[in-house]
Amino acid sequence: MTASSVTSPATTRAVPDPDVLALGPFLSPAIFGKRADQSSPVRPHLGSIKRQGRDANWGRGRDGDGGEKMSNDGADAVPLLTPHKMGRFDLSHRVVLAPLTRQRSYGNVPQPHAILYYQQRTTKGGLLIAEATGVSDTAQGYKDTPGIWTKEQVQAWKPIVDGVHAKGGIFFCQIWHVGRVSNSTFQPNGQAPVSSTDKPVNSVHVAKFTPPRRLETGEIPLIINDFRIAARNAIEAGFDGVEIHGAHGYLIDQFLKDQVNDRTDKYGGSLENRCRFALEIVEAVVDEIGPEKVGIRLSPFANYSGAADSNPEALGLYMAHELNKLGILYCHVVEPRKVKLGENFENPYNLGPMRDAFKGTIIVAGNYNRKDGNNAISSGYADLIAYGRLFLSNPDLPRRFEIDASLNKYNSETFYIPDPVIGYTDYPFLSSDI
Repeated sequence: MTASSVTSPATTRAVPDPDVLALGPFLSPAIFGKRADQSSPVRPHLGSIKRQGRDANWGRGRDGDGGEKMSNDGADAVPLLTPHKMGRFDLSHRVVLAPLTRQRSYGNVPQPHAILYYQQRTTKGGLLIAEATGVSDTAQGYKDTPGIWTKEQVQAWKPIVDGVHAKGGIFFCQIWHVGRVSNSTFQPNGQAPVSSTDKPVNSVHVAKFTPPRRLETGEIPLIINDFRIAARNAIEAGFDGVEIHGAHGYLIDQFLKDQVNDRTDKYGGSLENRCRFALEIVEAVVDEIGPEKVGIRLSPFANYSGAADSNPEALGLYMAHELNKLGILYCHVVEPRKVKLGENFENPYNLGPMRDAFKGTIIVAGNYNRKDGNNAISSGYADLIAYGRLFLSNPDLPRRFEIDASLNKYNSETFYIPDPVIGYTDYPFLSSDI
């Protein structure tokens, strides 16, 4: 049975737009009223890549690797299948499993069926980033997304992490807080969600979000501490590190972007002030688990859930320079071409300046296909490429890219259903004789 022929149970369950998946969900089935149709992968073109002042060796030699073709295939190596040294981690290829919310963690507790799901997508020396995982009971905005703030959740993650490690994979946990992208039904005691602002989400895609409550200045250290404890818990669960979710209109992004953040205290106003919350979270997490185990995801050019900025290039560059001071392992950035929910736009920006500025590993994401990914690696535009829907529907994606095999189509109707098998672990692999 092919992936495109997978049949979901009869349901009227509404699902987020499928373009959301590689980025984490923006709209809960409980609050979104659009039913998505079955889709095939979008294949945008990368466009011209500007090297932004890099010499001919741009992308080579960083940590002893970058764009070099180092596999046994020599000059014929597929760039995506070449190794990369990311800090202390020796990656065997450049194809990363993007953090993909699947809404199958019943009651916010990771489930045993996730063991097989992640193991299927594990290769020796491959990097996987786990689905967005809440740092506290106020961090939730979607039904059945996992958390990592209780002992039960930590214990539930352990066999999942062990499963990835048993196959030689490297596993990071993405930790998040949704902020105002929530409603009171997901909040403790039915309270309002918290944010940098009291302005509600303004989006044509939104059926209902509860107007948020602006965090008091004195409350912000409590949220920062939630991230610190979540990072500690992730390491206890066995994860190799954490990725702080600072993108896609969620809480950290609500502080970073000047079209949302209307604060007048030290966390609002100037660029430096708007970045303070994000950087204090990174600093707290670095202090807790070490910079060599910390990454961050950013989307300075995007405006998901109304989180836009008037000068995204300056925002991205400032964050890159400040993150260098903290010495973190990687920065995971969403392509400027991925600007709105479900849409791609040509625009004058690219990630070259951030790539030049940031000293660690750069991961890029945003509707990449095989050709785009190979071009980005071989040119030095990026070190690693994160794949979402293509990896969801092709658990052996690195192998398919290696031999340029055909890809399974994904079925967007099963992205967020609670079934522990359908649309989750039933996508077919290549036959063993290929």
